[in-house]
Amino acid sequence: MTNSHTSSLKKFFSYFWIAVTGKESNFTSGSIRKAIFMLSIPMILEMLMESIFALVDIAYVSQVSVNAVATIGLTESVITLVYALAIGLSMAATAVVARRIGEEDVAGARVAAVQAIALGILISIVFGIVGIFYAKEILGLMGAESDLIAEGHGYTQFLIGGNVTIMLLFLINAIFRGAGDASIAMWTLVLSNGLNIILDPIFIFGLGPIPEYGVMGAAIATNIGRGTAVLFQIGILFFGWSRIKLMLKDVVLNFKVMLNLIKVSIGGIAQFLIGTSSWVFLMRIMSEFGSEVLAGYTIAIRVILFTLMPSWGMSNAAATLVGQNLGAKQPDRAETSVWITGKYNAYFMGLVSVIYFFFADNIISLFNDNPSVVENGGLCLQIIALGYVFYAYGMVVTQAFNGAGDTKTPTKINLLAFWIYQLPFAYLAALTFEWGAKGVFIAITSAEVLLAVIAMVWFKKGKWKEVQV
Repeated sequence: MTNSHTSSLKKFFSYFWIAVTGKESNFTSGSIRKAIFMLSIPMILEMLMESIFALVDIAYVSQVSVNAVATIGLTESVITLVYALAIGLSMAATAVVARRIGEEDVAGARVAAVQAIALGILISIVFGIVGIFYAKEILGLMGAESDLIAEGHGYTQFLIGGNVTIMLLFLINAIFRGAGDASIAMWTLVLSNGLNIILDPIFIFGLGPIPEYGVMGAAIATNIGRGTAVLFQIGILFFGWSRIKLMLKDVVLNFKVMLNLIKVSIGGIAQFLIGTSSWVFLMRIMSEFGSEVLAGYTIAIRVILFTLMPSWGMSNAAATLVGQNLGAKQPDRAETSVWITGKYNAYFMGLVSVIYFFFADNIISLFNDNPSVVENGGLCLQIIALGYVFYAYGMVVTQAFNGAGDTKTPTKINLLAFWIYQLPFAYLAALTFEWGAKGVFIAITSAEVLLAVIAMVWFKKGKWKEVQV
């Protein structure tokens, strides 16, 4: 290995260590490429931790019973509403906190952080009461059989009843990201998901004095893991090394700031609901072609989501850079950050798309060797991979709007791309024109390409630079 290669490798590991330990926090000056790296690395690792836990959790629960797995599916479809509110509020919290930090108004960032947490707690209490007292009724409304309700209502009760841990984990991590403390958000999820993975088998199957709780044990483990991480977050906010350090005198409601957060969050909530509802409708169309086709599609989507994690990490980095640089009155630096992040994301997604295109069947067969499942899953991977470079830019630019506090623009773009274009096209192509599952795959890819093109054209207009939060 040449000296230049050795030097580059040392520099990479040095930057990597700085990124995961959070020693770099100024992103409004200096190298933009370095800033992207410092923010992206912990955010990518954070996303990967979340996806690993989801896989481990379902692996444990699948050993309990079919009803246990179904209970998780039904409960998660209900708790999607909590996720929508948490993600929308998180987008608003990141945008406002990043803007205040960029303006060097740390006191304003503290006020925004307190109001975001207060809103999260209020929303969680309402959902929690419903979950605790009406778990059986919720499962019944979702179409669950009586034996599933009897076995699984404890899981629903604990998960929705303890939704405050989900809400605060999202929100406080969003505050850390907005402040440029992405490494703290990462270590919080390492703690949360690490505890979940350790506690899951203990509470599901029992160990020593802890009885066997079955599927309910998964919810208990999740609440303990997330709850511990939330206490860790609060400890850092009051006593730790974050750029935002709260004191008891800061814990005061400010309705003006709270209303501003609600206004910014509405677009984020709508974006999430538009996206998730469109996937539900696509799943319904896919179910017309039989369980083997549906299984291939489901496996392909899980594989795609896993490789999208690094992209989401880079997109979140772009949101923080935009917010902070707008606050520092550097809109041109904010815009340059987005295009450079999009380029790096496109390099990564381009590489993944080549792998998917040539090895699609091999990848699907790792999960299921049924020829029909492999054929349909492989075709799904190949067609969706054709639009990967566009997705790269689409995700980054959309998050850049959100980082600027302009959550309305990506909501309009999502509505146009997913509801007005994707769903009607998928239905017509798959069922009316009889293209079958291929019609759905083409609809997904073409909608994402349309979204990316519209987002980039709209972004170049530059109106997002004038948004006040």
